[in-house]
Amino acid sequence: MVTTRNQRTISAPAAIEGVGYWSGQDVRVEFRPTAAGSGIAFVRRDLPGCPRIPAVIEHRVETPRRTTLRLGKASVEMIEHIMAALAGLGIDNCELWVDRPEMPGCDGSCLPFVEILRAGGVVEQDAPRPQLVIDRVIRLGDQESWIEARPCSSGKRILRYELDYGSGSPIGRQSLEISLSPRHFHINLAPSRTFVLESEAAEIKARGLGRRTTFRDLLVFGPTGPIDNQLRFPDECVRHKMVDMVGDLALAGCDLVGRFVAYRSGHRLNGELVRAIIAGIENENQLKHCA
Repeated sequence: MVTTRNQRTISAPAAIEGVGYWSGQDVRVEFRPTAAGSGIAFVRRDLPGCPRIPAVIEHRVETPRRTTLRLGKASVEMIEHIMAALAGLGIDNCELWVDRPEMPGCDGSCLPFVEILRAGGVVEQDAPRPQLVIDRVIRLGDQESWIEARPCSSGKRILRYELDYGSGSPIGRQSLEISLSPRHFHINLAPSRTFVLESEAAEIKARGLGRRTTFRDLLVFGPTGPIDNQLRFPDECVRHKMVDMVGDLALAGCDLVGRFVAYRSGHRLNGELVRAIIAGIENENQLKHCA
């Protein structure tokens, strides 16, 4: 690992309240500044002992359509938008005190989190931020969906996503490539919202989930486009897929430097890529210790 910048935390505590998409529960999230080297962590203040769950890949567990962390009996879910907001703004150390397991859905984007964090301010800390530079190609998935990490000669983090659900989908083929920076993330990615098809939304409701979520709280696509809503970008769906990538890749616990390309990838493949990257570094370290 190398370092090129100092770590950052928030200047002052901040809070946001909302409703969980899946559970329909009211939830409050309090962002608290922490010392350098603390990392990002969720604290379940509603549970005995206020268990702390570090936001790292080893605590990720598989759940449909969202990213979940679990440590012991404590868990937090739907964390990808909050993680994307923190990572997109370059905030490395922060505790999130929550009173429910599911994070608020807000308007389906991570913009509400970005705005409250920016309003409170970000402060640089006197400690270097570790970077992990991708030095080989790592590819996971199959022909239907895949994700890969590869070296990037510019020394930046380049993201590319290709979205293609076929000719019969109301969501057209979209692709986007960006060089990630806090300003670019705030303006071009953060406002993009999560999306589902009308048939998927009906299935979720039939399972007794999402009862407090309306068509205005996210993008629900019918045969001719969004229902009771309007797009913020012509390619809003691919932009939101990039938001999910940013949030999921943040579970590496360091700045990843490289080129990350995905085709129809979701939370599962995103998480598997982070595991593969971290496992490769751990294996290298073990070999060095044995040499």
